Amino acid sequence: MSYHTKTLLMRDKDKSFVGQPVLSQILELIPSSLIIKANRKYKANRYYKRIPLRVHLASLLYGVFSYCNGLRELCEGLLACEGKLVHLGFDKAPARSTLSDANTKRSYLVFAMIYEELVKQYHSFISDSRLKGLSIRNLKIIDSTTIQLFSELLRGVGRNRLDGGRKKGGIKVHAMMDAFSGVTEYVRMTEAREHDRNFLYHLDLPANSWLVFDKAYTVYTQFAKWTKQQVWFVTRMRDNADFHVTKVLKDNTKRKNARGLLKEQYITVAVKERGIVKERLKLRRITYKSDDGKIYVFITNNFTLQATQIATIYKNRWMIELLFKQIKQNFPLRYFWGESPNAVKMQVYCVLMAQLLMVVLRKKAATKKSFANMITVIRLHLMSYVELLEFIKDTYKAWRKTHNASFAFAT
Repeated sequence: MSYHTKTLLMRDKDKSFVGQPVLSQILELIPSSLIIKANRKYKANRYYKRIPLRVHLASLLYGVFSYCNGLRELCEGLLACEGKLVHLGFDKAPARSTLSDANTKRSYLVFAMIYEELVKQYHSFISDSRLKGLSIRNLKIIDSTTIQLFSELLRGVGRNRLDGGRKKGGIKVHAMMDAFSGVTEYVRMTEAREHDRNFLYHLDLPANSWLVFDKAYTVYTQFAKWTKQQVWFVTRMRDNADFHVTKVLKDNTKRKNARGLLKEQYITVAVKERGIVKERLKLRRITYKSDDGKIYVFITNNFTLQATQIATIYKNRWMIELLFKQIKQNFPLRYFWGESPNAVKMQVYCVLMAQLLMVVLRKKAATKKSFANMITVIRLHLMSYVELLEFIKDTYKAWRKTHNASFAFAT
C-alpha cells in the first residue's frame, strides 16, 4: 500500500472519529419516544405516508438551522448533504413537492405537541433558580408579535395593494413565556387583526402563578376571575381608566426629586358584563418613578408583595421582547415554506423548537457565547463531524481536535 493511500485512509479514519454530524447530535435531544407518542396521538403517518414524521421534522429543523428562505432552497441543501443524511434517518433527500404536501396535509398540532412536551422535559434543567431582585416563583410574561406575510388565507393587517397584488396579511403569535427558563411555554396563533386580550381567555394557570403584561391586555372580568383563583398579575394602568380610590397608603408626590415609589393606593374598578356593572374589583395602584425620570402606574390584585417588587416584576417584561427579537433575527420567519395556515403554524413551531434546543445546548455547554454567535457557528457547521458540546465551548479547539491529524499528514 502506497504512502499516499495510507494517508487518505488515516484521514478518513480520523474524520469519522465523531460519528454524527452536528444536526444529528441536536436531533438526539428530541427523544424518539416523544415522536412516536405524537405520531400515535395524531396518526401523523397514517394520513400522510410519503414522508415519515421523523424525516419531516428533521427536514424542517434543517431548514430552520440553515436559515432557508424557501422550500426549494431547503430541499437543494439537503440534496447537497445526501451522503450524510443516513445519520438523520433519511434514505434520500425529500422532493420539494413531497415536503410541500406534507406541510399542508400533516397537522401542525403534531409539532405543537412535540414542542410542548420538550418544554416540560427540559424546564427544570434550563430554569434559573431565581431572577435578580425577585422573591417570587412561577412568573409568566405575556405578549404578542406580528409576522408579516403575503397570503390570501391569513388576512388581518395592511391595505389592498395598489398594484393589484395580494393583500399584505399577517399572523399574530400570542405567547406566554416562563421568566425563569427563557422559553415560550404556551403559544396561540391568530390573524393579525385579533385583539391581544382574547389570548387571556385561553390560559389555564395554577394558584399562586404570577403574570405580567402590558396594558393592551386589560380585561377586568378576567382580572376578577384570576383574583378568585389566586392568580396574581401586574400590568400598567390605562391612561383613561375609571376607578375609585378607597385608601391611600403612601404619597410621596409632593417630595422634591422623589424617586422610586411615589404613591400607593387601594382602588376599585367596575367589572361589567354586557354593559351592566356586576361587581367592583379591589386592586392596588402603584405609582413609580424610575431613575431616568419616567413615571409608571401599575395595578395588581396582590396586596402582600412590596411595591418595589411589583415594579421589579414589570421591569422583567422586557425579557419577552428580547425573546421575539432573538427568534426573528436568528431564524427564518420572513419567508414561509407554504401558504396554508397549517404550513405557517408548523414552521413557527419548528422555529420555537430550534430556539428551545439552542437554550438547552447553551446550558449543557456552559458557554458564555452569545445566542447569535452560537447559532451562527452551528449554522456554518451543521453537517460537519465535530463533537457538538466541545464545539460550542471552544470552536477552534474542537475543530483542531477532529482534524489535526489530517493537517499533519498533509504537510
